[in-house]
Amino acid sequence: MTTVRVPAREAAEARGWGRRIAALSPVLAVVALLLVPGGGGAEGGTGGTGTVADAASGLLVVVCLVRLLRGGLRPLTRTAAVVLGLPVAGICLAAVTAHDPAAGLPGVARYLQVFVLVPAAVLLMVRDRRDFAVVAWALVAFALLQGSVGVVQYLTGTGASYQGADVRAVGTFGATDVMGMATVVAYGLVVATGLALGGPAGRARTAALVCAVLLVVPLVLSFSRGAWIATVLACGAQLLLGGVRRAVRVALVVGALGVVLVGGLGIGSSMVEERVASITRVAAAPDQSVTDRYTMWAAAGRMWRAEPLTGVGLKGFPAYRDSNASVALSSGSDTAGAGAGFRRQPLLSPHNMYLLVLSEQGLIGLLALAGSWLALLVAALRRRRAGAGCALVAGGLLIWQLVDFFYADIGGPSTVLMSVVFGLAAWWALAPEDEAAGDGGEGVPVAAVPAPAGRGPVGVGRA
Repeated sequence: MTTVRVPAREAAEARGWGRRIAALSPVLAVVALLLVPGGGGAEGGTGGTGTVADAASGLLVVVCLVRLLRGGLRPLTRTAAVVLGLPVAGICLAAVTAHDPAAGLPGVARYLQVFVLVPAAVLLMVRDRRDFAVVAWALVAFALLQGSVGVVQYLTGTGASYQGADVRAVGTFGATDVMGMATVVAYGLVVATGLALGGPAGRARTAALVCAVLLVVPLVLSFSRGAWIATVLACGAQLLLGGVRRAVRVALVVGALGVVLVGGLGIGSSMVEERVASITRVAAAPDQSVTDRYTMWAAAGRMWRAEPLTGVGLKGFPAYRDSNASVALSSGSDTAGAGAGFRRQPLLSPHNMYLLVLSEQGLIGLLALAGSWLALLVAALRRRRAGAGCALVAGGLLIWQLVDFFYADIGGPSTVLMSVVFGLAAWWALAPEDEAAGDGGEGVPVAAVPAPAGRGPVGVGRA
C-alpha cells in the first residue's frame, strides 16, 4: 500500500506560504514600516510630513502598476473602478475651485493615496482568501506589538502625559499621535474578533480569540474614548452578524472580563472609570478637549454654509478656522511624555472626518467619499454567506472606521494603515466572485501533494 509522506506535504505547503508572503511583501512592508518613527505628528486633515510607511505605500502602488501592465494581476472590475474612483470627483473639484489651488495639491495627493490608490493596489495584490488571511494576521501581529509597548508604557510610567502622569499607552507613535496606537490596536481587535467568530474551529480560531482578549488591555489603556466607542459598536455588529445567541454569551463573558480586569485587578481603574464617565458628560459638563471639538465642529459647519457645494478647498480648514470659530476655542492641546518634551499641538482640523470633508470639499465631496465607503460596507455584508470569516473581518473594519470618523479624521503616521484596511475590505467587497470563493483562509488548501493513482489530492478540506 502506497502512502503519502506528510513531511512532503508540509514542505509543499511551507513553500506555498513562502511564495504567498513574498508576493504580498509590498503590502506587508507598509504595515511593518510603521514601526519606523516619522514626523508629522497627528495634526489632522492632510497635515504633517510623510513617513517611511508612506513611501512604502507609494512603492506598493508602483509595484502593483508594473505587475498589472505585465499581465500578472487581474485589472479592476468596472464596479470596483467606479466605487474606488468615486472620491476622485469630489477631490479634484474641491482642488480646482479652491481660493488657492496650489496650496491644496498636497491634500489632493493625500486623499488619493489614502482612499483611492493604496486601497486599489491592496485589492489587486490580494488574490484569494489565504492572501486575505495573511494581511489580516499581519494587522493582528502589528497590533499585538504596539499594544505590548503601550502596556509597558503604562506600567513603567513612560507613556504620554494624561492627567499629570505619563501613563497613556501610545506605542511607538509618540505623544503627538495619541490616537495612533489606539487605532492600530482597535484594528487588530476587530480583525481577531472576526476571525474568531467566523473561522473554522481549530488552533487558528483559538489563537484569534486569545489575541482579541489580549488586545482589550492596551485599548483600554489608550484612554481613547472614540476608539472605545467604535470598537464596541464594530464588535457588537460582528457578534450580531455571527448569531444572536452567541452574541449574548460573548457579551456576558466580556462583561465578566471587564469586571475582573478593572474591578478585580485594578488595571487603570480610577482613570478608566473617570474616562468612561466623561463620555456621558460631553453635553452637560464637557472638558476642554470636548469644548474644542464642539467649537471646531461649529466652525466646519459655518465654512460649509459659506461654500455648500465645493467647500473652502483642500487644506482650507486651518486658514478659515479662526474666522469661523468662537472664543471658546483654545490655542491648542498640550502633549508631553513618551520620550518627548512639552509641546503645544495646534488644532488644524475638526477631528470629525465627515465635517472635515464637508467644510473643505462641500456636499459633492462628502457624497462622493461617504458614498464610496457605504458601497463598500453594503457589498461586504452582502457576501457574508460566501465566507463568514472574511465578511466579519471586512464588515467589522468598515463599521469601526465609519464610526470612528465621527471622532477623528486623517492625519498622523497611522493614516497609511487606514488605506491598507480599506483595501483589504475592498477586496472582499469588490473582488470577482471566483476570487472571493477561491482558495483561502477558511480551511481551503493552498497546495496539494501528488497522491497515488485513483485517489484525489491530499489537502485540508473546507470546514
